[in-house]
Amino acid sequence: MPFRKSARVEILNQSKKPISLLYYNIDWVKKEHVGEDTPYFYTQYRQEYPVQNGKDYVLLDTRGKGHYVGTVLSVRTRSPAWFGEGDEKIYIDGEQNASIWGTGTEDYFLSAWGLKTTGTPYFGVPYFDQWGIVGGHTSAYRWHVTDPIVFNTAIKVTFEHYGWMSPDENPKYESNSWNEREDDYSSVAFWYQTGTPTFEARAPHDRTLPSLDRIIAAREFTAEEYHGPGEAVAQSLGIYPEGQLFYKPDSPEDAWIEIPFEVEKKEPKRLLLVMTRSYDYGKYQAYLDGVKLGGVMDLYGEDISTREYHLLDFWPDPGTYKLRLECVDKNPASAGHYLGIESVRLRRRRPRVSQYRHDAEKDWRENPILYR
Repeated sequence: MPFRKSARVEILNQSKKPISLLYYNIDWVKKEHVGEDTPYFYTQYRQEYPVQNGKDYVLLDTRGKGHYVGTVLSVRTRSPAWFGEGDEKIYIDGEQNASIWGTGTEDYFLSAWGLKTTGTPYFGVPYFDQWGIVGGHTSAYRWHVTDPIVFNTAIKVTFEHYGWMSPDENPKYESNSWNEREDDYSSVAFWYQTGTPTFEARAPHDRTLPSLDRIIAAREFTAEEYHGPGEAVAQSLGIYPEGQLFYKPDSPEDAWIEIPFEVEKKEPKRLLLVMTRSYDYGKYQAYLDGVKLGGVMDLYGEDISTREYHLLDFWPDPGTYKLRLECVDKNPASAGHYLGIESVRLRRRRPRVSQYRHDAEKDWRENPILYR
């Protein structure tokens, strides 16, 4: 990060929590002279929650002379299936048509046929939680260190936001790879340039992703009427700030829990559970008002972790519903049949699901659907 006269480094806490500990280390080298043609280092943060229909997502748009050296892109999916088909399109020196036009987001990050957690010196995916769900999180990076993108007067770096999508978000009720998706994007562009940069966007103070969920906290349902033989308690757990419901059945034969919830308005929702995985947890089957949803959920894990289990896409009528989990077995590696659940959640679908109304009159009890 070259500088000629001075440099100032600031750390600003924009969270709602105080910083209790802070450590930093700054290394710098003093030179007798920095050439007039030495480019300065810049970064640009942007976000769109969600990305705009009909417009490619813009990471950087600046005039000057320099070279582009890196991208960090983070995506929260707002639709089922896969977001990573949109091409990168990079316009050099005021081009009307991009001279650098790739073959897909996943390809740009050098991980063709999808992304998964990985790390190398020049590209990687440090965070990838669950593939294909509504509300999945991905963060990927690529450094153009050995392949810098050079520009003389201007550069514009963009990504299309196309991908696979569920048929209830398609006007023709089709599922294919060329849908314009409406996911939540944020990014950081890295580049060097000479002269005064012209990029205008600045990082907003509020970068928090908006909540998609109506949350029914499981810890509220520990009374005997909500579970089979055994003990159910509200348990503090580091992965859940507000705790979870922890159920210890007397035996697996009659082990179950139930969590009721209310629906006030008929609108498209996704039903999912935030569950715990641990070394002594069992296998459970989910039911909604007696209707079996999905397959058996194996809650065993070598370490304590959290995972979302997505069950149903539906248009529930107003009324009271009852989610039931029944123990069916345990993983051979598990030491017990315990269960931990943080919440039942009703997650919002994109507005176009309401617009097209493909499934509005379908009876989810007759044919429960989960789009993937």
